[in-house]
Amino acid sequence: MLEPAEWAAAGIPLLRNPREVVHGLHSRHLPTPSTAVVAVLDPEERLTASASFRQHGSTTPDGWEFRNALLAQLRRVIPHDLRRRSPVRTAVLLYCREGGSRWTEEDGAWMWGLRDACTLHGLRCGAYITLTREGWQVLGEGRGGRRPHSASLRTTLGIAPAPEPDGDAAPLPRPLGGARGVLHRSAAV
Repeated sequence: MLEPAEWAAAGIPLLRNPREVVHGLHSRHLPTPSTAVVAVLDPEERLTASASFRQHGSTTPDGWEFRNALLAQLRRVIPHDLRRRSPVRTAVLLYCREGGSRWTEEDGAWMWGLRDACTLHGLRCGAYITLTREGWQVLGEGRGGRRPHSASLRTTLGIAPAPEPDGDAAPLPRPLGGARGVLHRSAAV
């Protein structure tokens, strides 16, 4: 697990236009809470490949599991860059989750997993972005926005959610049976 100060001190390259990256990944993958979207950007920050998945497993955040899941997705969508002297492409991670926008232990585990997966796949480690009901935030940079947010899927699909007694929108129903394809997408551009 990485603490926010360790992440900030690691020299993670800043995104030139994080809003464009977030909107692009959101529109391609329509993440719902507990969905991770890993994306590979070329040197001009154009999307080269991306994949989304839901991480199932233990109830405690485990950076090793997250790293292995990220590596599996990266291997599916793009060949490694291990033969290069220095990394050319950058991997970023957008994680859609419940709760507030503040750093959590789960975020620390995802950060560690992203950094290690990038090393093992020959990529530069890029931004870690959370997507919550409050909006999106690039952790370690303090940059963020209100849209898209974790409930944006409803508005994108034109679904009017029924409000819960506390005023929040009710969560979307889980897909049944073989609808896993909705929750597991990959795209190579």
